[in-house]
Amino acid sequence: MYISYRFVLVAVAGFIPMVFWPSWGTVFALLGILVVLLVVELALTPSPRAVTLTRSDNKNIRLEEPLKVWVDVTNSSSRRMRGQIRDGWQPAAHDAQPVHRLDVTSQDTQRFTTTLTPTRRGTVRTRKLTVRTQGPLRLGGRQYTHTSVGEVTVVPPFRSRRHLPSRIHQLREIEGRSAVHMPGAGHEFDSLREYVRGDDVRTIDWRASARSHELIVRAYRPERDRRVVVVLDSSRASAVRVGDETRFDAGIEAALFISALANAGGDRVDLVTLDQTIRSRSSSEEKGQLLHRISTALSKVFPRLLAADWTVLPPEISNITRQRAFIVLVTPLDSAAIEEGLIPILPVLTKRNVVLIAAVADPELDAMAQARESSDDAFIAASAEAQKLRNRKMVQLLNRYGAEVVEAQPDELPMVVGDRYLRLKAAGRL
Repeated sequence: MYISYRFVLVAVAGFIPMVFWPSWGTVFALLGILVVLLVVELALTPSPRAVTLTRSDNKNIRLEEPLKVWVDVTNSSSRRMRGQIRDGWQPAAHDAQPVHRLDVTSQDTQRFTTTLTPTRRGTVRTRKLTVRTQGPLRLGGRQYTHTSVGEVTVVPPFRSRRHLPSRIHQLREIEGRSAVHMPGAGHEFDSLREYVRGDDVRTIDWRASARSHELIVRAYRPERDRRVVVVLDSSRASAVRVGDETRFDAGIEAALFISALANAGGDRVDLVTLDQTIRSRSSSEEKGQLLHRISTALSKVFPRLLAADWTVLPPEISNITRQRAFIVLVTPLDSAAIEEGLIPILPVLTKRNVVLIAAVADPELDAMAQARESSDDAFIAASAEAQKLRNRKMVQLLNRYGAEVVEAQPDELPMVVGDRYLRLKAAGRL
């Protein structure tokens, strides 16, 4: 039960007769009238329990994209139902209109539609829907909260997908070359064709040339069906915020981009998320669209405040594939975490595989290194330069262990990783 502002106004108006006839009889008469009005109002108010709720079947949406959701309210009572409903979506769902006006006749259905604009990855839910009905005089009414579960899975935004067509076009150009000027291991034989000026003499097929009495060269194409394993670090080092998001969120962009590009290039892609344990796995060999499965899996993974246990990675790589693989480690250049955890197992990975370490650079680091306006800025700049020096030394150390390293700003890292993949593909190193 609830009372409205109209009932309060009626009660305030009751003070007028008390001014003219100040007595206890007037007070009790006024209270009696108010009680009778409220009882009659509640008796004529339809029960908010007498409704049937049906929610929309919501699909996955990308972060920052709006989604229209609806709920149908069916009046199961014999009276016309007026009032309000309020849907209990989480604040992160950013419900544009949580409260709606209810006006539905007996045995009829009214649909209420609203727009959600989630502000974080994961699953946003509503578990309650409150129905408030009012009487004919609108002095008060009845209220009941129904259990009505609805949820929407919010996947990563994948903002860098607009750069994917240009990289796929470059990949098609690499695959469509009639001859490769660096023949040998790492390229698959494609076809035979006539020799033209500029072709490498090492590609000449002398037997075919003898049969046709013309110079014939072997045309190669980059190998397909290679193994690409993307490893996303979800440890405490990835929980550091870079701009408006965490390093982990920026790493997701790079992981999605290289996964989509490698899949378009005919390679088999596996994505692994780890910290102390393996948090998620996705593979292009599974049924369904690869990006959809990866996005759905990553939408529910958040960095944990634990150190990464890199010793679980070599056995996982062995379970994924026994052949040579291109391993992309998306992890920050954290000196302590890399020296203690990654360096000991890096020789095992680089012995048979090509390893690329992709790190998110902090855009504030460059800004702090350039500030010189005050003495405090000078100390901050010195600290920033020292951190950049440590990062360069860490890159050199990783290079000595056989790993390639790329470091870029969050919005540039996906394209940098994709370009490095294309160069390795063209060079036949995969």
